[in-house]
Amino acid sequence: MIKEQKGQSLVEFALLLPLLLLLICGIVDLGRLLFAFVSLNMTAQEAVRLGGLGKDDMEIVSYARNHVRVGDASELEVTISPEQSTRKSGGNVTVTLTYSLPLITPLMTQIIPDPVLSANSTIRVE
Repeated sequence: MIKEQKGQSLVEFALLLPLLLLLICGIVDLGRLLFAFVSLNMTAQEAVRLGGLGKDDMEIVSYARNHVRVGDASELEVTISPEQSTRKSGGNVTVTLTYSLPLITPLMTQIIPDPVLSANSTIRVE
């Protein structure tokens, strides 16, 4: 009778383990998404501040790529408007950061494509 119970609990564990692992991977993915979103927002705010202080576009893009805490910063898309040549004191400058974050959960990548995170911030040019 003891051997039968050990076998039963092993079968139950084997049936529940994939669901448990999928749940844990989903929680990790959600944490990664939230962390990347917050990182993009904070980096956008700091990068647009540079634009407000009169820095050029290359310095803003370089700052954003060096300070964002996502996977591959070289895939970060930085959009600055208006262009540097048309910016003047008293006008606004907007920096938009866009990043496609790959998921690690096996089944979720087949159901949901990689989410595209975006953050923007606007400030007045000094």
